[in-house]
Amino acid sequence: MPELPEVETVRRELIPLLVGKHITRVDIRWPRLVDRPTVEEFVHHLTGRAIVDIRRRGKFLIFDLDTGQHWIVHLRMTGRFYLRDTAQPDKHTHALLFLSDERVLHYRDQRKFGRFYLVSDAEEVVGSLGPEPLGDTWQPHDLAEALKRRRAAIKSLLLDQRIVAGLGNIYADEALFLAGIHPARPGRTLTAEEVQRLHRAVRQVLEEAIAARGSSVSTYVPPSERRGSYQQQRRVYHRAGASCPRCGTPIERIKISGRSTHFCPRCQA
Repeated sequence: MPELPEVETVRRELIPLLVGKHITRVDIRWPRLVDRPTVEEFVHHLTGRAIVDIRRRGKFLIFDLDTGQHWIVHLRMTGRFYLRDTAQPDKHTHALLFLSDERVLHYRDQRKFGRFYLVSDAEEVVGSLGPEPLGDTWQPHDLAEALKRRRAAIKSLLLDQRIVAGLGNIYADEALFLAGIHPARPGRTLTAEEVQRLHRAVRQVLEEAIAARGSSVSTYVPPSERRGSYQQQRRVYHRAGASCPRCGTPIERIKISGRSTHFCPRCQA
């Protein structure tokens, strides 16, 4: 599933391609893609509109329109955008948006988990999300406050989008390794110093991954079709049995809340 670095990469690549363009026609090829409003209303209100900005909130893309409305997209596991000169969809292409420069924005989603929303207030969709981990408003004391009295494993808490927005399996594992914290530790047991380390590690890992244009480990490919390269830098994620880059101990894999979790049993004891 695309996490914050992948969605941010998509956003950055789409801005020069789409901002300022008008949508002249909308073809929704799989009706369940549109969560709200109805497909007919979605097509009607999006047709003729200009895209004035593209923002990101957690793992959501927010296309701001010239009407003040917001077209919001959650890519989920396999959703992706790419731009073509013609409309030649395959069986996994579920939406086509024809643009004023005569190009066509394709939305392709093999697993069909992605969703479109068109709303007047973006908070209807993203209002429950926690703080942005790279924003100035998210500080160590915010993380400490969110973790105190929480019995759940810190790995599970990092995946809770109400605590911090945008983290998923890859970058939670990587941040916990950098911070030297075992992923099964209850959140409430972290010391102030450990919270500081974790806060710093989350930021570092996300910034590294954005610089690498995300992780292309399965289906994620940005609009430019230049694959991300963060998978070549991973320290623990999907490296079970390989040597820890710090101490040489074999990386272990366990499941926490049903999610595969990778860690060094020595560095994260």
